[in-house]
Amino acid sequence: MSLVVKALGPLALVEDLGRPGYGHLGVCPSGAADRASHRLANALIGNAEDAATLEVLLGGLRASVTTDAVIALTGAPAAVNVAGRPVAFGEAVHVRAGDDIAVGAPTHGLRTYLAVRGGFAVAPVLGSRSSDPTTGLGPAPVTAGDELPFGDDTAGDVPGVDAGTAFVRSGDLLLRAVWGPRDDWFTDEARAAFTAKAWEVSAEGDRVGVRLLGSALERSRVGELASEGLVRGAIQVPANGQPIVFLADHPTTGGYPVIAVIRDEDVDHLAQARPGTRVRFVCERRTL
Repeated sequence: MSLVVKALGPLALVEDLGRPGYGHLGVCPSGAADRASHRLANALIGNAEDAATLEVLLGGLRASVTTDAVIALTGAPAAVNVAGRPVAFGEAVHVRAGDDIAVGAPTHGLRTYLAVRGGFAVAPVLGSRSSDPTTGLGPAPVTAGDELPFGDDTAGDVPGVDAGTAFVRSGDLLLRAVWGPRDDWFTDEARAAFTAKAWEVSAEGDRVGVRLLGSALERSRVGELASEGLVRGAIQVPANGQPIVFLADHPTTGGYPVIAVIRDEDVDHLAQARPGTRVRFVCERRTL
């Protein structure tokens, strides 16, 4: 029981919900860049939410199955053909042994998620089947000719899921964030500009993070911080004043001040944003 990969686009990775809890060892959580789409793909076919899926960057996947299977695709919307016939995106699809599956380039967004009933049963590392291509931890990036085994079909009942929720947002983004922990390193004017103006997603981005372009944020003090812990969604501002938002494969520590942290569910939207997307922030104070 497996998926045989025949061709792919820029990048395809096996991902689950990651390996949290190893930051003290310098190991980042990794996992699906867009967790909501990953969870939804599994939900559509009755898998547990942490079952491994295939994260496909900008389409281009062509593969076949060695046994009858049930699949679902979510995330960046793309045309999907099975055995040469178009099938629904965001719904459970039955595939026969030997059928070819072809995923086109998405109309918007970056990452499409392919789930198979039973999940992809690649070997786990530190309790996770997630790939971290930056450090080489976990399964290697998928290449043509790879055969990805399925897990046992122990999936539960398939819930009713609105297929419309399978699609990522298009257009500009409004992201919710919490100030700090180092927003006091910036002037009042810089904090006001951070939320008042739109930022542009640059072409300098990957699963580690996304650089935003706009007016440089001015600091209220000189010097640099000692290295501090980082989390997914942290907005770090280096000396050039251009923010970097960290994603799934972020480093565990960093020495630049973090002006704010994006709410976890909104990081999923940024992970799907193409270069040129305009981003605005709304920030609140953390409450205990």
